[in-house]
Amino acid sequence: MASGHCKLGAAQVHHHCHHQHQHQLLFQPPLGSKAPCPEKMKRDVSAETYWSRPESQIWTVMLLLGTCLLYCARVTMPICAVSMNEYFGWNKKQSGILLSSFFWGYCLTQIIGGHLGDRIGGDKIILISASAWGFITAITPLLLSHISSAHLVFMTFSRILMGLFQGVYFPALTSLLSQKVRENERAFTYSTVGAGSQFGTLVIGGAGSLLLDWYGWQSVFYFSGALTLIWVYFMYRYLLREKELVISLGILAKGFSISKQKKVPWRQLFRRPPVWAVIFAQLSSASSFFILLSWLPTFFKETFPNSKGWVFNVVPWLIAIPTSVFSGFLSDHLISQGYRTITVRKLMQVMGLGLSSVFALFLGHTRSFCKSIIFASASIGLQTFNHSGISVNIQDLAPSCAGFLFGVANTAGALAGVIGVCLGGYLIETTGSWTSVFNLVAIISNLGLCMFLVFGEAQRVDFSSAYEDL
Repeated sequence: MASGHCKLGAAQVHHHCHHQHQHQLLFQPPLGSKAPCPEKMKRDVSAETYWSRPESQIWTVMLLLGTCLLYCARVTMPICAVSMNEYFGWNKKQSGILLSSFFWGYCLTQIIGGHLGDRIGGDKIILISASAWGFITAITPLLLSHISSAHLVFMTFSRILMGLFQGVYFPALTSLLSQKVRENERAFTYSTVGAGSQFGTLVIGGAGSLLLDWYGWQSVFYFSGALTLIWVYFMYRYLLREKELVISLGILAKGFSISKQKKVPWRQLFRRPPVWAVIFAQLSSASSFFILLSWLPTFFKETFPNSKGWVFNVVPWLIAIPTSVFSGFLSDHLISQGYRTITVRKLMQVMGLGLSSVFALFLGHTRSFCKSIIFASASIGLQTFNHSGISVNIQDLAPSCAGFLFGVANTAGALAGVIGVCLGGYLIETTGSWTSVFNLVAIISNLGLCMFLVFGEAQRVDFSSAYEDL
C-alpha cells in the first residue's frame, strides 16, 4: 500500500514537471520515503541559484547604470524634440507620431524578451540589446546628415528600431532578478535598479540640456550612445563569461527551439484574475508614465519659455531617485514586520497610481513655474512606488516565468503608450490646452488602481499545488 502511494506521488510529480515548471520546485522522492515539504524543496533548489551578497551588490550597481543608460537613450529624442522640430520643420502632430513610434517597436519584443530571459538568462539578453540600442543612438546624427529628404521617415524608423531593442530589457531584468534575488530583498533591489530610469532621465536632462545649448542636438545622441557602449564593454569584460554568451548566441541562432519543460503554462496563468489585475495595472502605470515622459519637456518649454531646460529636465527626476529607493526599503520593511505581501503591494500602488495622478491633475491647473516643478516632481516621484508594487507582484505570482508575464504586461503598457502619446499630441493640437493631457493621465492611472485593489493577490499561480498564502 505504501509502495502504491509512492508511485502515485511520483506520477503526480512527473505530471507537474512536464506541464507546469515543477522541475524547479519538486523532485521525485525515493520509494518508501515521505514526500518533503514543497516550501523546503523550493528553498533548497533555488538557494543555489541566488547571488551572494557581494555579487548582488555589484550586479545591482551595474544594472542601475544599465537602466540609467537605457533611459538616457530613450529620452534623448524628447529632450531634443523642440530643437529638431525647428531644425527640420516638424509640427506637433508629426512630433507626436515620432515620439510615439518608439513604442511601436517597444511593444513587439516584450514577450520574446521575457521568455528568452527565462530560458537563457536575462543578463545575456540585456547585454545584446544594450549593444544594439547604443550603436543606433550614436550613429543616428551621422546618418541624418547624409539624407537630403525624408528625415521624418528615417527618424521614425530609427525610433522603432530603438523600441525593438529596448523592449526586451525590463522583461529580461525581471526574469534575472526573480531567479537571482531572494524574495525578501526583491522590492529593494528592483526599486534601486528601477531608480535608474529616473537617474537616466536626470543625467540626460541635465547634461543633455547643456550639450543642446552648447553644441546642438546631435551632441546629445553622441553622448548617450557612447556611454551605453562603454557600459556594454565593462559588462562583457568583467561580469559575463564569454563562453556563456557564445552558447546563448548559439541558442538564439538555432531559432529559439523550446523544450517541453520550458513551455509557459498559458491557460493556467490567464485563468487567474490576479494575473489580469497586474497586467491591467502595469498597462495603466506604463502608459501614464510614457505620456509624462514624452510630453513634459515640451509642456515646460512652451508654457514657460523663459525657464531653463536643465531645471525642469532635472528636478523631477532628481526627486524620484531617492523616492524609488525609499519605496523598496519601505516595502521590504513592512513585509519583514509581518504585514501581508499583497497588503503592502496594494499600498505601494495607492501611492504609485492614485496619489501620483492627483499631482498630475494639479499640474494642469497652475500657471506658476515653481508650483509646476513641485507638482511634476511629486507625480513622477510617487510613480516610482510602482517598482515596489506591481513590478514585484509579477514576481510574486509567477517567479518561474516572471520575464514572460512581465513581457505580456509591458506589451499592453507599450501599446497603450503608443495610443496615449499620440492622443496627447492630438489633444494639445485640437484643444490648445495641456489640462486635457494631464486629465488623461489621471483617468488611466485610477482605472488601473481600481482593478488592482479589487483583484490583486500575491499567491503563486505558476503551479497548481502547494499554494503559498502570502
